[in-house]
Amino acid sequence: MNTAKIAMLYDLDKTIAKELFEESLYPWEVLPAIKEFIIKLGNTLPADKFEKRGEDIWVAKSAKVFPSAYIGGPCIIDENAEVRHCAFIRGSAIVGKNAVVGNSTELKNVVLFDNVQVPHYNYVGDSILGYKAHMGAGSITSNVKSDKSLVKVKDGEEVIETCMKKVGAMLGDNVEIGCNTVLCPGVVVGRGASVYPGNMVRGVIKENSIYKCKDNVVERI
Repeated sequence: MNTAKIAMLYDLDKTIAKELFEESLYPWEVLPAIKEFIIKLGNTLPADKFEKRGEDIWVAKSAKVFPSAYIGGPCIIDENAEVRHCAFIRGSAIVGKNAVVGNSTELKNVVLFDNVQVPHYNYVGDSILGYKAHMGAGSITSNVKSDKSLVKVKDGEEVIETCMKKVGAMLGDNVEIGCNTVLCPGVVVGRGASVYPGNMVRGVIKENSIYKCKDNVVERI
């Protein structure tokens, strides 16, 4: 399942969390390690660029955090990021350089690479969003199956068992998710792919494709 491999999805030079991924093959494998990684990394961040706000919360001095935003630890907000009005960061979150976490957006156990935008009413949980990935208004990651069984990543007849109950979406670099889209547990969207608004997406979407609906996925020309 090459499309779902870290090497096929992400430029690891575009995140402060590069070391988190280097020993893994698939991105969901790092989800259980995010919390401890943040604490370890946070304690090494330079004091001239980052300030510690509360327990295990590091915010770059160049970042803009609105007073109404809630930030729970552990968390790292990298340089020039923006956390807007009423954003809710529940913890175990890395917000990359120049990233935008918008009004009423909720994050939990996630890595947002540099320049990611989740700007309007998004829920992003147990997910990895690659460089310049963008989620349109109201689009969310669903991270738990309705029957509470363990999440599987499926690409046609090929299936990978994650052995985890909570797995959201793995979005590659430069992925565009349309407004009011639901990404089901274990979705993988390849680099440069786009999903039209209002979809419910399952499985693996190939890189540089356009997902118009489940029966109409075309290669980007």
